[in-house]
Amino acid sequence: MVMNKIKQSAGLRIFILGFLTLILLIPSVLIQELISERENRRDSVSLEVSEKWGTAQTITGPVLSIPYRYRTEQDGIISTSTRYAHFLPKNLEIEGNIEPEIRYRGIFETIVYTTNLSISGHFSPLSFNGLSVPAEDFMIGQAILSIGITDMTGIRQTIPIEWDGRQYTANPGIATNDVLASGVSISPNLQDARDHYFNIDIHLNGSSELLFSPVGEESTVGLTSGWPNPSFTGNFLPEQREVSSSGFSAGWSVLHLNRNYPQQWLGPNYEVSASSFGVKLLPSVDPYQKVMRTAKYAILFISLTFLTFFLFELFSKKAIHPVQYLLVGTALLIFYTLLLSLSEYITFGLAYTVSSAAIISLITFYAHKVLSDSRRTGILLGVLILLYGYLYILLQLQDYALLLGSIGLFTVLAAVMYLTRNIDWFEVMESQSEPDSSMNNL
Repeated sequence: MVMNKIKQSAGLRIFILGFLTLILLIPSVLIQELISERENRRDSVSLEVSEKWGTAQTITGPVLSIPYRYRTEQDGIISTSTRYAHFLPKNLEIEGNIEPEIRYRGIFETIVYTTNLSISGHFSPLSFNGLSVPAEDFMIGQAILSIGITDMTGIRQTIPIEWDGRQYTANPGIATNDVLASGVSISPNLQDARDHYFNIDIHLNGSSELLFSPVGEESTVGLTSGWPNPSFTGNFLPEQREVSSSGFSAGWSVLHLNRNYPQQWLGPNYEVSASSFGVKLLPSVDPYQKVMRTAKYAILFISLTFLTFFLFELFSKKAIHPVQYLLVGTALLIFYTLLLSLSEYITFGLAYTVSSAAIISLITFYAHKVLSDSRRTGILLGVLILLYGYLYILLQLQDYALLLGSIGLFTVLAAVMYLTRNIDWFEVMESQSEPDSSMNNL
């Protein structure tokens, strides 16, 4: 009795289809969580590899720090402590080459690199004017030249530093954390009141990203690499850049006016690394982002496929059981798990082709048995091919995805309105024991 009522009432079937669509949204959300879980797993493996090789690196400096005596008075007792004044170079020039490499851990890959950096420039003669500290309180003989390196694990060779023609070898650690959190340093000779020139060579390992802080009054950075997919990041974009399939080259030029800290100051008053810039080495393909974008169209695929089946049964004597709708909806959802698993081993385009072909074949074969009509099965096959093909085009055209998606939805709505233009919905909702002859050609 109940099944006959469902079979004969189009309105009740519409309600059931809406309910089934909402129910299928639950596994679609779980699939998106699965995608996020796999992406997080990939990131954790990448971090594990990076921690042993060297994480994303930020190079800051050199920074010249000079200790001075700081006096305080309390209850008539004068106490003295040591604090630091910090000076930045007049000009800073950095030239470097990034040699990328892909490391694998299981099915996951991590982009690491080795970089050779040549850092040169000079400091102007030191001036203590405006620092509110008596000149005799500065301990110039204990000056420290520091270079900030965020991950010391990446250092693979000694770091030679040439200061005013004299050769030094950098020591690990820095005397003060006012400006830099970690790095290497030397104790240079500052007895002469003149320009001080420096040259520093750094051979460094890192992962994914290489950044620089523009500590010079004028800072210029030039980078080259064989990596074809860079993302220029940070506070400044390169003034010149060239990207091709064989790699990239980029050049930055930053003035001290472009950042929010001066050339000299006292204590830990400024965050120098906040103005950093550089390049990020993006993977050639990130399958998880594309699969996630694909999964967000699940509700659209379920709705349009159900709508196609409902129109078939609306204009024919063949009623489709809700369980059969549920099986078709489940097949549509399995597409996303197939796509996710395959894209971890093969290219996304090939994974999409194989997954969509498998699901289209499965649904078409099942529909042929359910509908017992080759013509309508052919129409369904065409609809599914259009849906999956259209989605693939949307995934490739990120900038125009919203525009094309809106046009597609408008086209679908217009087609449905055209096909159902002659239907008396009041009559259909009451009973559908007989097909509408005006649409038997569907």
